[in-house]
Amino acid sequence: MHNDPTCMENDMDAPIPTLETLFEQLGLDSTPDAIDAFIVAHPLPEDVKLIDAPFWSAQQASFLKEELRDDAEWAIAVDELNQRLHQAN
Repeated sequence: MHNDPTCMENDMDAPIPTLETLFEQLGLDSTPDAIDAFIVAHPLPEDVKLIDAPFWSAQQASFLKEELRDDAEWAIAVDELNQRLHQAN
């Protein structure tokens, strides 16, 4: 059982990825303030895809692309990040 209130749980007791856990997976500060600061500092124009953003390392971009392509468990959190980065512009 997870005690982290930022992780919602499904029927199998496996944590559902959140924006916070996505930032952890990407090796970034995952506090709400740090996430907000990252988004403000990295707005994306509408014509730039999340996975093509210049601020990702090759490993980060590859992870994001794979999760979106496979519609994997991280896809919802990745989509949320995509929306927030594009709305920040």
